Amino acid sequence: MTETQGASEARPAGLIARLRGMLGGSSEASLTKRLAGTVFLIRVLSAGLAYLSQILLARWMGGSDYGVYVYVWTWVLLLGSMLDFGIAVSAQKIIPEYRGSGDFALLRGFLSGSRWITLAASSVVAALLAGIVKLLEPSLDPAMTMPLYLGCLTLPAFVVANTQDGIARSHDWMRLGLMPQFIVRQALIIGFTAGAVVLGLKLGAAAAMLASAAAVWIAMIGQMLVLNRRLRTHIERGPRAYDFASWLKVSLPIMMVEGFYLLLSYTDILVLQHFRSSEEVGVYFAVVKTLALVSFIHYAMSATTAHRFTEYHASGDTERLSAYVAHAIKWTFWPSLAATAVLLAFGKPLLWLFGSQFTGGYGIMFVAAIGLIVRSAVGPVERLLNMSGNQNSCALAYALAFVMNLVLCIALVPSYGGYGAAAATSLSLTFETVLLFALTKRRLGLHVFAFGKKA
Repeated sequence: MTETQGASEARPAGLIARLRGMLGGSSEASLTKRLAGTVFLIRVLSAGLAYLSQILLARWMGGSDYGVYVYVWTWVLLLGSMLDFGIAVSAQKIIPEYRGSGDFALLRGFLSGSRWITLAASSVVAALLAGIVKLLEPSLDPAMTMPLYLGCLTLPAFVVANTQDGIARSHDWMRLGLMPQFIVRQALIIGFTAGAVVLGLKLGAAAAMLASAAAVWIAMIGQMLVLNRRLRTHIERGPRAYDFASWLKVSLPIMMVEGFYLLLSYTDILVLQHFRSSEEVGVYFAVVKTLALVSFIHYAMSATTAHRFTEYHASGDTERLSAYVAHAIKWTFWPSLAATAVLLAFGKPLLWLFGSQFTGGYGIMFVAAIGLIVRSAVGPVERLLNMSGNQNSCALAYALAFVMNLVLCIALVPSYGGYGAAAATSLSLTFETVLLFALTKRRLGLHVFAFGKKA
């Protein structure tokens, strides 16, 4: 064997060794990387399925019907992610605290009661929203009415699925938490809509929403059955205690955080629908979906770090918390930067998959990407603030960013369309990032930025 051949073979071996060192250890950092990697891979696979479903729907439905579907589905995503009252996120604070203190009666009560309360509340809200749609029906576009009713039908299952996701993640059951929502649901939507097309049925916005509603309910029920079986083997049977007041006291401020974050995320699409055509909404939504991979990296780190932030903060181990936060930020920012570069390089052919008219949104991608990169530079810091008892301050920061985004969207969208919506969102995300950095520095004494001093 020559020296050159030996060096050539050593390089792959060295790379494999480094990867094993990074991901194969038993430390908390290695575990976090593996869990975050699992979450990210699930979200990437789901992004592929979601991307495929959006491409197929756009081509099967046409621009106008697709725009209506996007508008209604956006409302489902927004309201469905808020109507759990923050319990999906607070589960990652409440469950570790109950386990740590040995309050197993309250733990059993929370695992059951959290789902019942979110199901009941979301069902009531869905019924009220359906009543509002009925009252407004004479003034609504006829093409919008039935999709809105179906959106109301979807909400309870969507909310319970979010709650179960939080419970599963609190036990490090990432696949159980994420796969029903992001893999099974997307696969069912594709299967149901493809079946309608094969049968020669007209695939309008109402039919697509019906397929989506069925997919959400089926995935949620399947997740519930598996989660219940796992919990029975993980936690001994015994009495249950319910402390709804304390749960809501922790959860409601977190709901405000999540709610303002979601409003910040979806304001651009909702304002765009008000001022511009459904076709333009569809193009902008395709841009957002194409850039979704970047936000999935942030989501992956948030999903795997939240309950550990709680553990380290509750134990008073500031040094360990600081090191863990720095690690989470690094593994959020650099992969996000790399993913953004790849998506911008291949953005035009990716948009072309939706249809030739969608490539007109390529320039918008560059504007929208700025906010995502800036936001990734502080990592999952909002989860750190929520888990350390600073959820009220975090909610205020998100509220200010949302107001800024709403004002900028209303000012820019009428004249600049998708470019205005992307610019408004990027500026608001930058403002939000500055606020979160300052809050964490002041309240926890931590330097939460991808560059510079870490503590």
